[in-house]
Amino acid sequence: MQVMSDKPPHHPHDKLFKSTFGQPANAAGFLRGELPAGLAAAFDWDHLRLEPGSYIDSHYRHSESDLLFSAPLHGQDCLIYVLFEHQREFDRWLALRLLRYMVRIWEKFLHQQPKATRLPVIVPVVLAQNAARWELPPEFSALLDIPAGLADDVCPFIPDFTFRLIQLADLSFDRIVGTAAGILVLRTLKAERTGQLLGAEVWDEALIRRALATFEMILRYVYGQADVDKTAFARKVAALHSPTIRDTAMTLAQQFRQEGRQEGRQEG
Repeated sequence: MQVMSDKPPHHPHDKLFKSTFGQPANAAGFLRGELPAGLAAAFDWDHLRLEPGSYIDSHYRHSESDLLFSAPLHGQDCLIYVLFEHQREFDRWLALRLLRYMVRIWEKFLHQQPKATRLPVIVPVVLAQNAARWELPPEFSALLDIPAGLADDVCPFIPDFTFRLIQLADLSFDRIVGTAAGILVLRTLKAERTGQLLGAEVWDEALIRRALATFEMILRYVYGQADVDKTAFARKVAALHSPTIRDTAMTLAQQFRQEGRQEGRQEG
């Protein structure tokens, strides 16, 4: 059984995503609005729980991260597997990797519960941080070269599943749903791909007031992007209307500058 162990995220995208959506309330707020209505209504979201472990291949740790949750589904244990893809180009074999990760989850389940007689349902969800829409069928069977005219005869013998593909490229900023923290983070991840990190959607003070701790993480993320103009960043901070938010942001911006100077001296 090959299960990848937890390691610190290798990329700021991962850190921002996992720090926020590793909190069940934020994950539930987003997923219940993105899963099919009937399925979403059947989950007991109040009892959503983050499960330990990571299941991705080491080769892909630079371009994806994952979260596994459990929640009752009509009283039965169910798993929701969220794969966060932040590579710019889609991988046509994504569904195959998903299947591999799901098998690892089941293998771990059987290792921990050797007397089990059934496997838990896994609902696979892929969240893509893409700038342009991916033309990617969300069915595993789309990868298989099924002979023409024989689909009805062949399909009973092949594995198949559908995954929920959520593409940030498909969502306008105002269509992102969830908690204030979750919305802010997904807007930020979307804006990073479209060059809008200093745009109003990321600096939405109505949301920031409800998620100030998350905004502090977002500030560090935005400031750390190489293509963000630091002078424009400082102007954006100074233009914040709320004194509380502005003072917090200015203090953090000063801290970021000091850290940058210290790193520069160490490298020198």
